[in-house]
Amino acid sequence: MKNSLKEMAVSFLQLVASGEVREAYRRYISPDFRHHNSFFPGDADSLMLAMEENAAKNPHKTLEVRRVIEEGDIVAVHSHVKQKQDDLGGAVVHIFRFHNDLIVELWDVGQPIPENSPNENGVF
Repeated sequence: MKNSLKEMAVSFLQLVASGEVREAYRRYISPDFRHHNSFFPGDADSLMLAMEENAAKNPHKTLEVRRVIEEGDIVAVHSHVKQKQDDLGGAVVHIFRFHNDLIVELWDVGQPIPENSPNENGVF
């Protein structure tokens, strides 16, 4: 049975977070991939190398998926990401666009989780 786009997006993020960046790319990234992370050139290789560098610096990185939304060829994943286990981490949203069951476009936005927030609801 074919995996849903939601499952593929989550699997991609889990592989990347666990340091299996090249495997994530091999399984899920289209040859036509582009991304919108403002810190790196928009090609696939630049982001892949940055992800590998991050994984090497943060071998205990965690990603806890809180919600996943799928509409047509778009999947949004809202996650709690920690670079190190004792960090508060950040709330991150990855938005994927799929074509032929491969990721062709990626956006990511995030905010650090503040230590003392006045909002009693929290970020999740």
